[in-house]
Amino acid sequence: MPDALHVASVTSEMVPFAKTGGLADVSGSLPKALAGLGHRVTVFLPRYGSIRFPPGEFAGSLHVPVDAAHRSAGYYVRDLSERVRVVFVEHPPFFDRSDLYGSGGSDYGDNRLRFAFLARAALEFFRSHGERPDVFHAHDWQAGLVPVYLKAFYWSDPTLHRTPTVFTIHNLAYQGNFPLDTVGTLGLPPHLATRDALEFHGGVSYMKGGILFSEALNAVSPQYAREIQGPEMGHGFDGILRSRAADLAGILNGVDYGEWDPRVDPHIVRRYSAGDLSGKAECKADLLRAFGLSLDPDLPLVGAISRLIYQKGFDVLAGAWWDLLHRPLRMVVLGTGEPGIQDGLRSLAERAPDRFAVRFAYDDALAHKIEAGADMFVMPSRFEPCGLTQMYSLRYGTVPVVRSTGGLVDTVEPYDPGTGKGTGFRFDTADGTGLMWALDQALNAYRDRAGWRRLMRNGMSRDFSWERSARGYEDLFRTAMARA
Repeated sequence: MPDALHVASVTSEMVPFAKTGGLADVSGSLPKALAGLGHRVTVFLPRYGSIRFPPGEFAGSLHVPVDAAHRSAGYYVRDLSERVRVVFVEHPPFFDRSDLYGSGGSDYGDNRLRFAFLARAALEFFRSHGERPDVFHAHDWQAGLVPVYLKAFYWSDPTLHRTPTVFTIHNLAYQGNFPLDTVGTLGLPPHLATRDALEFHGGVSYMKGGILFSEALNAVSPQYAREIQGPEMGHGFDGILRSRAADLAGILNGVDYGEWDPRVDPHIVRRYSAGDLSGKAECKADLLRAFGLSLDPDLPLVGAISRLIYQKGFDVLAGAWWDLLHRPLRMVVLGTGEPGIQDGLRSLAERAPDRFAVRFAYDDALAHKIEAGADMFVMPSRFEPCGLTQMYSLRYGTVPVVRSTGGLVDTVEPYDPGTGKGTGFRFDTADGTGLMWALDQALNAYRDRAGWRRLMRNGMSRDFSWERSARGYEDLFRTAMARA
């Protein structure tokens, strides 16, 4: 068996401590899966104001050189298992805030300092302990300076010398772009303010730092890894990513079936399985009651759980209100997002309150009820690096209706009623015509109850567990180590 690795993961989110999206799920689940393969993982996470203090055992404080101010980090360590520990980085001026990245619809003005501090605090922790991990795993722009700092200040350090980095792109649309003077503010070498380094459209990009300075890269699905090398999904980085195509992998995110599986889910009214689907009808009735909708068991129920934003395509869903009203379906939506989209969905619910309902909130227990109680699950995303809810839906026998993009392509196989093969429905165009075409296909298939049960079981048999994904990361970590 190959030697066990010590992976240092640097992330701005991690369940169950802090979450705004899928990054938190990956940061929480991947370490457990790597530990299951025999590896050791240390995760670095800011101690946000929403995380109860103290979050773990105090492990000392250190000066962390970021800008001209004298700043120190307090470290609190919590062991999640024998092989997984979380190191919470404490610096109240930066992190003792209820929101992670901004408030009132705007980013915090000091985000460039906050996440530079996180990156350097992780490096200084190991340096002070005389401990060298085998590889750093940096997640998205918030950790993009990890490989930059390693190359600029620690490449010949007695402890951290030539430590490699794997950089994971969870969402290329969020890039950590800041003014060009950031290089000087952080005390980085001036040559890093050039086009060959961090400079990006007249400023600097932490995302670019992660892409250029890491030994290996990956995106969170094979299809997304291909898409971001083109101009439509590349968000200005497609040329850079094509230049690193040999170093760019696509590793599909996994699902924690210990939490998302109707056979063990504690949040649903009755558990069920592919072998005994009878419990799903009770879950549907329970969900309808939770949203105050009519209990007609034969009328199909469509669910949605998402951030209600343009990227996720929910303006398309809201804009298709007339068509939705004239289809034989009910719909429940859970999430928060852009005011205009929320207004559109609220208007739809007001037009037919017996069939459409929305809940503008984050509610984990209700999310589980939707996965278990809905017949179909809609994801009209304009782009979707990986997506997790469609994989949850498959396990719950809730048939996904998705746009053909990113990880949705990798996980949802178009259903063929003739052969009975496939797991869901996909559409190509990010508009109401495409969405309604796919929904109509699903509604037609729903009428064949025996065929629908076969379709449900097709999805429930798919295995998107983290072990397979973790082995992909294991290989990528070893690749990065060989290149350092």
